[in-house]
Amino acid sequence: MAIVLLAHVLPSVYVNSLATAIWVAFLLGLLNMLIKPILVFLTLPITILTLGLFLLVINVMMIQMAAFLISGFNVDSFLGTLLFGLLLSALQSFLTRLFGLKK
Repeated sequence: MAIVLLAHVLPSVYVNSLATAIWVAFLLGLLNMLIKPILVFLTLPITILTLGLFLLVINVMMIQMAAFLISGFNVDSFLGTLLFGLLLSALQSFLTRLFGLKK
């Protein structure tokens, strides 16, 4: 739901359908579970030097990888992807607190 909402709000994000958004959510979860920890470990020195800001670049890479793998999902630019990632994280946190899904 958050992906569809952000696709309507941000001009640089394109989602073909609700089914595509569900696939994007699934794939982003899978990439964040399997690939992101490896990238965080490999880029630990630069992440420490940038005081954690390089983690934003890793998030952009995960979203761009999902856009590459799913044909109905596209993000036009690096800044659009960065904004999408930041807003997606904030919106997911808000929705989680709103619906009381935290344990």
